[in-house]
Amino acid sequence: MLPRDFVSVFVGLGSNLGNSQETVEAAIRALSNLPQTQMLSCSSFYQSAPVEAEGPEFVNAVVHFQTRLNAFDLLRACQTIENLAGRERHYVNSPRTLDLDMLIYGDARIDSEFLKVPHPRMHERAFVLHPLRELAPEKVLETDLNFVSDQAIRKIC
Repeated sequence: MLPRDFVSVFVGLGSNLGNSQETVEAAIRALSNLPQTQMLSCSSFYQSAPVEAEGPEFVNAVVHFQTRLNAFDLLRACQTIENLAGRERHYVNSPRTLDLDMLIYGDARIDSEFLKVPHPRMHERAFVLHPLRELAPEKVLETDLNFVSDQAIRKIC
């Protein structure tokens, strides 16, 4: 089942294993090549310390695109891209070659076993809020930025 019109979507990307910047760049290309999808913009890349996780620092970004894919088909496409990048799920918040999180899917509110949109912890993560603010400042509250001000993050490109 496809939405009738294009839906505005924001997806967060992160990697902290291997060549993380190249992995995130490849994932952005893969997302832009999804059927019935048009890439609109990509944030800068950021480097951030893991939050409630282990391993080296992450490279993070957020992309904004329009799609006619429904949310669950988009989720499956994101998981395929993760798997092609070598994503393994050893344990919750384990280091990863690639993590794609659907942050916002139009105005949808989805609370299923497999997908929660808007992403339930996006307002607790500097690595989401800073790149999201570049693309959609109206979606990031100053109070949220203050809440994550202790999380180490820096723009790298």
